[in-house]
Amino acid sequence: MPKLGMEPIRRDALIKATIAEIGAVGSLDVTVSRIAKRAGMSSALAHHYFGGKDQIFLAAMRHILTGYAAEARRELARTPPERRAQAILRASFAPGHFDAATIGAWMNFYVLARKNDQALRLWRIYQRRLRSNLVHALRPVCAAPEPAAESLAALIDGLYIRAALDHPGSPEAALERALAMLDMLTEAPR
Repeated sequence: MPKLGMEPIRRDALIKATIAEIGAVGSLDVTVSRIAKRAGMSSALAHHYFGGKDQIFLAAMRHILTGYAAEARRELARTPPERRAQAILRASFAPGHFDAATIGAWMNFYVLARKNDQALRLWRIYQRRLRSNLVHALRPVCAAPEPAAESLAALIDGLYIRAALDHPGSPEAALERALAMLDMLTEAPR
């Protein structure tokens, strides 16, 4: 008989184990068995909750994206309208999101999106929201908000890719690079 109330706890443990395992291995070449072992449960239970590795990984990315969205909302809530772009960049490079495991998960998410329709759909939603938020934030401070938003979105991706290939570096250093680019695009001091 299953323990009542354990499903959300076990799902959360599997999601966190997925992020940690992919971060440790650096690729999607992890098995459900390894993820389940890291979470302290059987692979059968992991399959029961998610169905397969792709579904576990998509749940992990939804978890990461939900955390990012919450961070962005917090930053935007305490930032004046003319500094919204800085708030979005601060959320993008918050220490809780710019760590080795999360960076590894992002890189593998991009790879998965090339072959999995659900991942591609999730990636497109994220990209549209990021671009829309950046365009909205840049309108009051930038003559050409659309191309500036594209440049900043590409820079965010690029800094994550560099961190994945080199080493994560510090979130502060990544944020400083992004803010410097924002300054160049808006020609306004921070």
